[in-house]
Amino acid sequence: MGDLAVGARSGHDGPEDRPERHDGTVPPAVEDAATSASDSGDGDGGGTRESGEQGGQPHQPKKPRSFWKELPLLIGIALVLALLIKTFLVQAFSIPSDSMQNTLQQGDRVLVDKLTPWFGSEPERGEVVVFHDPADWLAGEPTVTPNPLQRVLGWIGLMPSSNEKDLIKRVIGVAGDTIECKGTGPLKVNGHALNDSFVYAGNTPCSVDDQGGQFKVKVPKGKIWVMGDHRQNSLDSRYHQQDKNHGFVPVDNVIGRAIVIAWPPTRWNTLPIPDAFDQNLSAAAPGALGLAGAVPLVLWRRRRLAGGLTGGNPRVSSDGTAG
Repeated sequence: MGDLAVGARSGHDGPEDRPERHDGTVPPAVEDAATSASDSGDGDGGGTRESGEQGGQPHQPKKPRSFWKELPLLIGIALVLALLIKTFLVQAFSIPSDSMQNTLQQGDRVLVDKLTPWFGSEPERGEVVVFHDPADWLAGEPTVTPNPLQRVLGWIGLMPSSNEKDLIKRVIGVAGDTIECKGTGPLKVNGHALNDSFVYAGNTPCSVDDQGGQFKVKVPKGKIWVMGDHRQNSLDSRYHQQDKNHGFVPVDNVIGRAIVIAWPPTRWNTLPIPDAFDQNLSAAAPGALGLAGAVPLVLWRRRRLAGGLTGGNPRVSSDGTAG
């Protein structure tokens, strides 16, 4: 009788007899089946634990968070973005007066570019700029007391701030420029008369008064000279020549350039530099003026020398040049 095969544990307590071949060995198929049964059995609990760990209970996907739970996060992100945009990109400002008519009307909302000054850009002639009050220009002006919501929205830039003491005017002259007003005008920049087509209809480019309307100034380094388009209704650089800056606005006080009227929709428009400022208004450097004046004098002197040498020295031909 052949050898007795040891039974594999497959959930039964006793051994199992396996069919034997005539040579006393167990067929491979039977042996594999027994081994498989042993691996999947619960004799040592291993297979059961593994099955329970991997999927004893069906996996259920997480439920998405409700909109009301997501809302505070979305609001927080929106506020941070709005604050960053206000600080580094653009900011809205409200026009409180008529000093820039007809370019800007009272109640207009303008968007101001605050990005380019971060890269060293400075105001240019003809630009409409917003700047911090340089020397109590707004002293005595009425101020509006905002409610708490307006304070918050103004702080993050979603609406114009009523707390900031800012003004908006047009840049007429930059460092090195000489600005002059005589009589009713025209206004001159470095001796060039401006075609003030952007000036409020019915106003003269210069104001005839003894408070500052008649002037001739040279803009120092780091400053600008500003005026309102409504010339006879604008307390601008002309009327603050007695302050600590002599009417000039420090470039560091400039917040940025007004680039577009954003509100109301019927007033939507860009704010380009008027054509009057496209002409070459730059002040000529003293060295360049001296050189321009010296050239005719040198040519005249050379001609005189050439003529004298030709007449008194036959060795010099009339076609030559005197060194």
